[in-house]
Parts: sequence; C-alpha cells; structure tokens
Amino acid sequence: MEQSFNFDEIRPYRDEEVHPVLMKLTKEPQLLALFPKLFPDIPTQQIVDFLQSIYTVKDFQKQVIHTYINRVEDKTTQGVQILGRENISNKKAYLFISNHRDIVLDSAFLNSNFFRIDLPLTEIAIGDNLLIYDWIRDLVKLNRSFIVQRNLPIRQMLESSERLSAYIRQTLTERNQSVWIAQREGRAKDSNDRTQEALLKMFNMSGTKGFVENMTELSICPLSISYEYDPCDYLKAKEFQQKRDNPDFKKTSQDDLTNMQTGINGYKGHVIFYIKGNINEEIELIRNQPTANRAEQLALMAELINKHIHLNYTIFSNNKVAYDLLTGANRFATEYDGKEKSAFETYIQIQLDKISLPNKDENFLRGKILEMYANPLINQLKAKDL
Repeated sequence: MEQSFNFDEIRPYRDEEVHPVLMKLTKEPQLLALFPKLFPDIPTQQIVDFLQSIYTVKDFQKQVIHTYINRVEDKTTQGVQILGRENISNKKAYLFISNHRDIVLDSAFLNSNFFRIDLPLTEIAIGDNLLIYDWIRDLVKLNRSFIVQRNLPIRQMLESSERLSAYIRQTLTERNQSVWIAQREGRAKDSNDRTQEALLKMFNMSGTKGFVENMTELSICPLSISYEYDPCDYLKAKEFQQKRDNPDFKKTSQDDLTNMQTGINGYKGHVIFYIKGNINEEIELIRNQPTANRAEQLALMAELINKHIHLNYTIFSNNKVAYDLLTGANRFATEYDGKEKSAFETYIQIQLDKISLPNKDENFLRGKILEMYANPLINQLKAKDL
C-alpha cells in the first residue's frame, strides 16, 4: 500500500519541541500539584527550574523518566530483570509484542532497564483513552510514546488504523527504531493473555507484499512480562464483579487514574522480562500451511506469539499456590512450603479487604484473584504441550 500520511497528531515529540512543551507543562496547575507526591524530597520550584533546563528527548528520558522509574523500582519491587538480552542486537530494530500487566510500568520498566544495559530505547504505543488531560498527552509524547486512537466511528477508525500501521512500519524499517506494543487493547485482567488478531490486521495494512512477508519485515519479537504481585489485582477483581452484576458497567476516567496510581505505588515483588528474539523463521512456516487463507494465517500468527509469551513467563511460588487452590489438585504442593502458601493466602485476604462493594461476593472475588495468579502457569503448561 503506497500512501502518504501526516503523523504529527500521533507521533512522539522531537527534540526541537521538547523545551517549549516543558515550559508549558511547568505552568500546568494539576501537574504542579503532583510534584510533591512524586518527588516529596525535592522543592517544587527546583523541579520546575530543572525541567525548564531540558532541551532533548534523550535528556528528558534520562534525567526525568529514568530517574523516577528507578525510584519506583527501588521502593516497590524486589528488582526488575531483563532476560534474553543475548537474543537481540542493539544494531537492529524490533517490534516487541508483549502481554500487558500494568498500564504505565510495563513499558517504563522495559525502557529504564534497556537504558541500564545499553540497549536502544523503544517507542511506546499508548491508547488515547488514558490521555484524559492535555498535559498527560504532552508527557507521554515527550517520553517517545505514540498515540493509538480508540473509540472512533468505523470510517475514522479504518483511516486511523492505516496511519498507525504506516507509522509503526516506517519507525521500524526506515528509522531503525524499536517499538513496544501490547498484544491486545487494554490489560488482560484475568492474566489469560491472548494476542488480538485485529492488532495483526492493523500491522498488515501498511505492507505491500503477502501476509508472511509483511510480518517478517517488522522483526516481531515476543516479550513475556511477569510480576510476582499485581498491586491492581483487587481492583481488577472488583471490576469483574461490577461487570457481572451490571453488564453495562463502564470504568470512569477516575478509575483509570486509580489503577495507574495503584500500579505505580503498590508492591510488585520481582518483575521479570524475557525477550524471545526475532521469530521470522517460524513466521515463514505459516506460508507452508497447505490451507492457510488470510483468516487462518492471522490465527496461526496470533497463536505463535501467544506460545512464546506463555512459554517464557517466570513462574513464582504464588502462581503454583494459586493453581493448587483454584484446581484443588495440589499438583505443585511439593514446590512450595507451608509458609509460602500461608503468606499468599494472607496476601489474598488483605487484597480482598480493600474491596468495597454494596453486594460484595467474596468467594467470587477470591476466585478471580486466584485466576489472575494461576493463569500464567495454566497457559505455560498448555504451551509446553503444543
């Protein structure tokens, strides 16, 4: 598909735009009010002066974002690890497709740790439903994020998808810049991670060749993200009951903000990323499927990405405890001790106690939290049998 697009509405800011945007942001009352919470040990005016001295995207990411994410990592995790570094080259661009656990921190932790191990940072796909204020949009575009437009009328959605596809392909193939994108719109709140075929259709829109060639041009790299604890687990369980009790229930913008704040500030334990590496050789095999029409190719491609994400989860003891509690099978009982089981059961009760609902169904809520922690293990077991 040969078509020219204007990417200004969705692309990240460039260096020459950084200083004017920061000058505007440092006069934004809502953002100024956040500084004492984000940086309680630094006077607000000192932060303002510092931000007004920044002129490049690299300096903003290094001196502001990386510094802040390091604080979050130190205060709320037992460490963030990148595994599979040897599977990629710092000279090549990749389309990192991952499961999605935390609204903000999945990509933030990834890039902060890429910076630490001297890998080029990725551009980040972010849905515009989260950009509820103009100053949030400005901040994410300063941080190499590009905008995924959602909830548009059908005709506009098609045009937006074509432009997004072209932007991603140009970023990877012409600018040699890696991209991170979640495998689906929104988080899989039950941790049953599946790649949306609509995402793959969008990638294919900008290609000029067959489906397999269009996919291999993007250098797709599945990425598995594992959080030992999800601080938003009780909020996700609460939403499951709200949707069960009221099929028309919709989250508010305030709900999204609460999830973002809880995800950033809550305890996460160990956080581990595993980089599978380029899967082009396996994508090429899709071409040889004897009956593969476009729909089948999309399904095969989605399952290929799912398989690698599932296989490369890090499984923690609480995933095994959750599996045994959920199934009653005690399949993994020899792989954790009584203290670990008791600690996880206590943790679940603490999380359940945070939920306030008029008709609180604690058994249902407990089951949903157990599913969140058991599903990565369930999916990994299935992937190993493929």
